[in-house]
Amino acid sequence: MEIRPLMPRRGEGTLRIDDSDDLVVIEHIGSQPEGGGSLPEEGVFVENHGVIVICTEGMAQFEYDGQTIQLRKNDLFIYIMRRTVITNFMSSQNFNCRQIWFTASEAWSIDMHGRKSLGDLFFLKQHPKISLTDHDAVMLDSYFQLLCRRMRERTPVLFPDIVRSLFSTLLLEILAFMRRGKTEGDERWMMEDNGESLSSGSGMMENSHEPGFYRRRLADKFIRLVEQSGGRCRKVEVFASQLNVTPKYLSTLLKETMNRRPSELIQFYTLKAIQNQLRFTDMTMQEIANNLQFPNASFFGKYFKERMGMTPMDYRKKYHSS
Repeated sequence: MEIRPLMPRRGEGTLRIDDSDDLVVIEHIGSQPEGGGSLPEEGVFVENHGVIVICTEGMAQFEYDGQTIQLRKNDLFIYIMRRTVITNFMSSQNFNCRQIWFTASEAWSIDMHGRKSLGDLFFLKQHPKISLTDHDAVMLDSYFQLLCRRMRERTPVLFPDIVRSLFSTLLLEILAFMRRGKTEGDERWMMEDNGESLSSGSGMMENSHEPGFYRRRLADKFIRLVEQSGGRCRKVEVFASQLNVTPKYLSTLLKETMNRRPSELIQFYTLKAIQNQLRFTDMTMQEIANNLQFPNASFFGKYFKERMGMTPMDYRKKYHSS
């Protein structure tokens, strides 16, 4: 049995910033074949994308991560970026929905991660469906329609930035709906650091009566530290020392909680800091290199090109000409 990857479709009713699949908005999925069901029986997985699905008509049911998910009108489903297979998909003939597909790099580029905690991501793993009130549905529809309109008009001045800003706002509204619906027990996953010691060393982290809870909080603190560094610190061992754990333990923890290595997350924030300074300042390459604590401009240029496929100057020219 072949379980194949599912990618955002192209053609009528799909909108993109450019020709890439980084951010794709699908206004509706269209009519379904006789008997419903638009996915193969053996199942599919979504690779390298998160997907927001908003049911606008009819009903659908499928198996996701060991859960049976049923979608009806005004239900919202979020597929976070992990290789989870969707199987046994069935739908009514009148089932219709809106979809927003986004890559991890797109989500990070709009600076959403600093506005949500890892508790939200863990909550989504357990509760990927949100039932919207009529008021919520109307509000979300207004954002969705405006997002579609701006993507369709393709305003030449700051077009990508306007679209990403609208997408960011839509995500924040969804985040607000999700947090409001959490139970009191789930709210502890979102506790802010109130000065309580997370550990007295890595031993407590590994032997705590609530290891999952402390591990989530530690991962959340790591993200905040990386973000606060503004791309200036790129050594895993430095962050591990600040968290009072070993680099090996930190790597294991992030792999288990986020399916990411510390170096990947550090790189995300470093590239974001570089991109912001290239796009929104007139600093020279040497000044940016100095500001982000690279050894020299040559090393800075090589670091960026190896990861982005273009030189920092080419990147600046690309966005200044748009």
